[in-house]
Amino acid sequence: MTDESATPEVTPEASPEITSDDKLWGALSYFALIAIIMLLTEDKKNRPFIKYHAVQAIAFSVVLAVASIVLGIIPVVQCLTPLIWLVLIWPAVGAYGGKYVVIPVITDFIKKQGWV
Repeated sequence: MTDESATPEVTPEASPEITSDDKLWGALSYFALIAIIMLLTEDKKNRPFIKYHAVQAIAFSVVLAVASIVLGIIPVVQCLTPLIWLVLIWPAVGAYGGKYVVIPVITDFIKKQGWV
């Protein structure tokens, strides 16, 4: 999978066992509902690449939801809160490229919890 000694934001090489189907499902996982469905589907959750992105997408979505709620309290910033969700495009594009995208705090958290 990933080399733990390297700390780039995106791993440079895609793993050879990652199929084009894995890449597509990894990118689609950044829509939270699809990620939950993937983790409930036996054949998808057994694929390490798909599971990694699905778990990371759910954790990232929770963080973004909390940020949206907090920023939604401030009247001036309320209209900008939907733009926060555009951040999900970045890891989705990386997943579609076959890379294990590292989201700084979230990836470390899910690895320490043993979720991936």
